[in-house]
Amino acid sequence: MNSPLKVAVLGCGSVGSQVVRLLGEQADDLAARVGAPVELVGVAVRRLDSPREVEVPAGLLTTDAEGLVARDDVDVVIEVIGGIEPARSLILSALEHGASVVTANKALLAEDGATLFEAAEKAGRDLYYEAAVAGAIPILRPLRESLAGDKVTRVLGIVNGTTNFILDKMDTSGAGFGDALEEAQALGYAEADPTADVEGFDAAAKAAILASLAFHSRVTANDVHREGITEVSAGDVRSARDMDSVVKLLAIAELRSDEQGEEAVSVRVHPAMIPRSHPLASVREAYNAVFVESEAAGQLMFYGPGAGGAPTASAVLGDLVTVARNHRQGTRGVGESAYADRAVLPMGETRTRYHVAIDVDDRAGVLAAVAQAFAEHGVSIQTVRQEGRGDDAQLVVVSHEATDAALAATVDHLRDMDIVREVTSVMRVEGTEE
Repeated sequence: MNSPLKVAVLGCGSVGSQVVRLLGEQADDLAARVGAPVELVGVAVRRLDSPREVEVPAGLLTTDAEGLVARDDVDVVIEVIGGIEPARSLILSALEHGASVVTANKALLAEDGATLFEAAEKAGRDLYYEAAVAGAIPILRPLRESLAGDKVTRVLGIVNGTTNFILDKMDTSGAGFGDALEEAQALGYAEADPTADVEGFDAAAKAAILASLAFHSRVTANDVHREGITEVSAGDVRSARDMDSVVKLLAIAELRSDEQGEEAVSVRVHPAMIPRSHPLASVREAYNAVFVESEAAGQLMFYGPGAGGAPTASAVLGDLVTVARNHRQGTRGVGESAYADRAVLPMGETRTRYHVAIDVDDRAGVLAAVAQAFAEHGVSIQTVRQEGRGDDAQLVVVSHEATDAALAATVDHLRDMDIVREVTSVMRVEGTEE
């Protein structure tokens, strides 16, 4: 019988407890797939007496996480505590002491992934993190391995279930943001403090990880332009419906040319209108989906539950099996690929289309004046329509592709015009051809 592969788990919350459960329930299958038994030797927790979803033998629980990762008999450390510290220090210690690491920590990877990858390279150990993006959906491995012979040009995704649930409810029921958020919290889809989700921080971290893998360049969360959904109104959702579109919070990473004509990376998270015919428009409730475009493979979509204890634990164990096989064979998997070292474009140079709603005076010459404002800043109008009359008059303009800086200048110009009472909405339009 081969020697057991010894595993330590850091954290026993919703994900960690499911990892512990699956390690027990699937022990025989895991041993067959790995080629050796997988033995859980310790679970680090903050408090020994906290209630847990899964019963853990008392002899495995410890509050000494530092001591656990420094044990010389631990082969793999699974980190599911989240946050920056102490997770970073514990992962670095585990690698230094000879263990490979499986983590679900998107925030840490997006903030300081380079330090972790360099430590893993130096130690000759694996660092795997499929569970950090989109829960059970296998998206990172295809980007890192299956599409390694292709050139990915764009990644477009719904990577936060909370915001997708809220926007879906606003679309299907006509609810406002506040009511939809309350429903999400009541159902357990949103935290009591939903800031990380509704302000786009969670999605921005995932976008950074996706962009880094897709374009072989280091991208951090600070490189990602981020806008949340708190300003999305019921009126925005109705306007999207009038265009046969829906509003989604999208994570978008794509290759673009900079001002010198060199390839650069554009990474952004923001709400956008997408046509109902687009595959992402049908992603409902708290589900996630990632749409990948590449030169040879064309268009691919990955769909499934993007969060939750059991789905995320599934991704963790998938990584564990891979790392365990590498360990038995005395090899390591693919490390960081940042050879392209492409620059990240500032948001002002990013090009997309826009939906702009403008409250205007209902009199002759207004349309021409508004069109002239767009033209002065180099923003071409694709369609324009007037809604209402008199005090309720509103122009709805959809532009052709333009830079974000040009659109911002146009909006500032509009707000200074006497004929414009208010620019009530500015939203990007994605997923359509020019």
